[in-house]
Amino acid sequence: MMPFAIDWSDVFSFQDYGALLALLSNSIIAGAVLGLVGGLVGVFVMQRDLAFAVHGISELSFAGAAAALLFGGSVVAGSLAGALVAAILIGLLGAKARDRNSIVGVLMPFGLGLGILFLSLYDGRSANSFGLLTGQIVSVSSPDLGWLIGISVIVLLGLLLMWNPLRFDSLDPESAAARGVPTRVVGLAFMVLLGLIVAVSVHIIGALLVMALLVTPAAAAMRVTAGPVAVPVLAALFGFVSAVGGILLALAGTLPVSPYITTISFLIYAVCWVIGRRQQRVRRL
Repeated sequence: MMPFAIDWSDVFSFQDYGALLALLSNSIIAGAVLGLVGGLVGVFVMQRDLAFAVHGISELSFAGAAAALLFGGSVVAGSLAGALVAAILIGLLGAKARDRNSIVGVLMPFGLGLGILFLSLYDGRSANSFGLLTGQIVSVSSPDLGWLIGISVIVLLGLLLMWNPLRFDSLDPESAAARGVPTRVVGLAFMVLLGLIVAVSVHIIGALLVMALLVTPAAAAMRVTAGPVAVPVLAALFGFVSAVGGILLALAGTLPVSPYITTISFLIYAVCWVIGRRQQRVRRL
């Protein structure tokens, strides 16, 4: 019996790489924007303990995209509709962590089951349906790119406008409420922004692995620093490197884009984890 061996030509092929790079420039631009904005949003996702909610929103976004695919509508619009419904429900009904986790636990299987139902009824190309789960770099057309950049800019502007009260509410909600911060409004507004960025991230990396852009970069940044400026800057940088680096590797590969993005994101986290552990040991000495 011959030992199993990997033929790397089946994983990477840089033939005609330059032509592919120019052909898929839309995807690279979209990945760069989503990586930067997703990293910034991820800081508050971590501070507000919403990592599980991200997964729940992505499942409803997947269901909306699958419905749009089945009925011939816009996949981006379907993703947005599903994500916003989930985000608003979680924001309104899940003020406390226990309630929020229960709601997410209900929404996740419902959204995934609904999405699978829509995909099972879809008679089009299987690559389109598979791409909703794992990402698809060739799916970003010029109109879609306009949508993605526009939504990402809205999310970024929303974050900048509410940065200080959102940060205060994320780190110390009781003190924020006592100081007059409208914590419920701030929390709901952030959930809407989170729903928007989850929806457009699903379009690039897929519903199953969206946390690689919205959780892992921020978690990695928090491993090496706690500075109020350093954390968002590093999180945005890590998100950018993960998204763009993954897409650039996927151009030369035969696999979906998501394994490359998630692998780079995980490696960044692993390095930051090691650095963080060493920093803790130095402080103890």
